[in-house]
Amino acid sequence: MAEPYRLVTIAPSHYCEKARWALQLAGVPFVEEPHPPLLHMRAAGKGRPSGHSTPVLVADGRVIPDSTEILEFVQEWPGAPWRPYPADLQLRREAVDFEELFDTRLGPHTRRLAYFHLLPHRALFLQSVLPGVDGGERFLFKIIAPGVAFLMRRGMNINPASAVRSAERVDEVFANVCDRLKDGRRYLVGEEFSAADLTFAALAAPVVLPPTYGSPLPSLDEAPADMRLVVERYRATPAGEFALRIYRDHR
Repeated sequence: MAEPYRLVTIAPSHYCEKARWALQLAGVPFVEEPHPPLLHMRAAGKGRPSGHSTPVLVADGRVIPDSTEILEFVQEWPGAPWRPYPADLQLRREAVDFEELFDTRLGPHTRRLAYFHLLPHRALFLQSVLPGVDGGERFLFKIIAPGVAFLMRRGMNINPASAVRSAERVDEVFANVCDRLKDGRRYLVGEEFSAADLTFAALAAPVVLPPTYGSPLPSLDEAPADMRLVVERYRATPAGEFALRIYRDHR
């Protein structure tokens, strides 16, 4: 019997959520293998010539080390009830362009904003990164969490000035999506839910905190006061409302 597909993740990662959500929608059977930050590196690096980022899908001897590549894998899944990319070539190009925009111009900045607000709050940080983690890694991570938080701040350049810059980048992408939605369309590309919508909603999640996210995030009530203000501001925009609707309708 073939080994089940494995999705190696850092559970709260919005790039992992993008992959997890797409696999689930397409009915691809897999087992999620969550690890906390830093301790994920050994599992994520297996079978790869370089790099230790997540998500990583291990499927039929293949190692697929990127959320977009995982969506391309989903696109070819036999009998999938949902596929990320439209059949029409023009619409597919538009969906791919939006996906690239969100991957590069939104995801890194919503992540920085979320960790800027969460890292000072040890209990919330642990609550977010430890769901599903096995007992040994859970025990070890609780010991090394302060050091990991320091390394995350340094590695992702998380500080007050960079958080301000990231908020500006998120504002730009949200404005782009708001402009796209002005004509009353339900989806960013064509008439159907696609990779463009899923990617925006998943990568916007750290600043809108959708209740149906695929791994536990702090609720609005649990969030620190400064983070709550950020989330409320983005939720109040048409783009934020769109992201929450995509979660309600498709997650």
